[in-house]
Amino acid sequence: MYKRVLIPVDGSEVAESILPFILEIAGPLDLEVVLLQVNRPMPPYAVEGTRYIEMDDIEGRRERALAYLGGLAAEMKAKGIQVETRVRRGEPVHEILAAAREEDADLIAMTTHGRTGPARLLFGSVAEGVLRHAPVPVFLMRQTEREVASRRRQAVAR
Repeated sequence: MYKRVLIPVDGSEVAESILPFILEIAGPLDLEVVLLQVNRPMPPYAVEGTRYIEMDDIEGRRERALAYLGGLAAEMKAKGIQVETRVRRGEPVHEILAAAREEDADLIAMTTHGRTGPARLLFGSVAEGVLRHAPVPVFLMRQTEREVASRRRQAVAR
């Protein structure tokens, strides 16, 4: 049975849409949850028309990620779920797989944005990369931005 689940989130509502499901099962299954955000390295870029070069604010991005994850974790802890947070820097697929090994996760649970065709080719698929190479089972929940927005409108209407 699963005891420790790694949940990669990226700050989007689509990625977070797996959390209600996890909240439903974590208590009865006595799951420990590890929330993960991976910050992709950002290359320096020149501001057009100036000699100014913008550099990646690695520590600032890490602090914002920790604050974001802390908010999600507080919500889960309030419901009696054991939760930890982790921030990593690198390419998402590689870092998610490394985190799964290092955290002794026996399940990775995440959403897939449901892109198809040219969008999938252009943006790639983190979920597909994780699914293909994960050292543990992967639970994928397909969620599109349209589906998430529709549920949000329904919740507001209630």
